[in-house]
Amino acid sequence: MATIALTESNFQQVIEDNNVVLVDWWASWCGPCRSFGPIFEAASNKHEDIVFGKIDTEAEQSLAASAHIQSIPMLMIFREGVLLFAQPGALPGEALEDLIGQVRALDMDEVRASAAEHQHGADCDHDHDHDH
Repeated sequence: MATIALTESNFQQVIEDNNVVLVDWWASWCGPCRSFGPIFEAASNKHEDIVFGKIDTEAEQSLAASAHIQSIPMLMIFREGVLLFAQPGALPGEALEDLIGQVRALDMDEVRASAAEHQHGADCDHDHDHDH
């Protein structure tokens, strides 16, 4: 399955309706985005059961703003509607494959229980490298 274009109108639905969704936030003027694109596309052809979505941050500025996208390319991985991974930067193919393997191996009951424990006041506990 090739990558699909995600927009403000279908983003939430795609995240909710699919088990695993990888999202590549990109823009045509971004060099690292252009180098990551073929890697992301190749992975999409290898993993038929996963949805690979691309969001053009220029065309979808309000969606990018609501997701707090500050640098691109930005890779997000959702499983069962839960955001498990969000990191800027172009990944090499083997690192992307490794991440996909980790996401597949996760025990989602454990993830949800852990998320519920950390919910109080820790909205950004996965955001470990602050550039401020």
